[in-house]
Amino acid sequence: MAQERRRCRCRGTRVGRPPARTSTRQKVIDLLRAHGPMTVPQMGRAQALSRQFVQRMVNDAAAQQLVEGIPNPAHQRSSLIRRTEEGSAAITGAVSRERAVLRQVGGDLTDADVEACVRVLTEMLRLFDNVDVN
Repeated sequence: MAQERRRCRCRGTRVGRPPARTSTRQKVIDLLRAHGPMTVPQMGRAQALSRQFVQRMVNDAAAQQLVEGIPNPAHQRSSLIRRTEEGSAAITGAVSRERAVLRQVGGDLTDADVEACVRVLTEMLRLFDNVDVN
């Protein structure tokens, strides 16, 4: 399910970010915004991604000073990752821009309407993943 959600959200994240931000870095920051500090393995499980891939995203975001590692009292070798002030500002701006674009869609769509659409598209993607086009 997380994989389908990523595919549905992919195009939407492009609208909400300035050119210097990649959607992968934005996803890391958005996950931390939603759940607070997390370890890299926790982020990987939450997004159905490999730990190694998430580590690269975190490293990229850290290089741009959007996230930082802090000591993890529960695990000595697995730091917690948290947003920096710049990371918080970046994701707040991206979410605001995304919402502004979505408001232009029209038709007085509610959050429930959008969620229903995502569920339908997710099911369609799941169906088409198993279709042999040859």
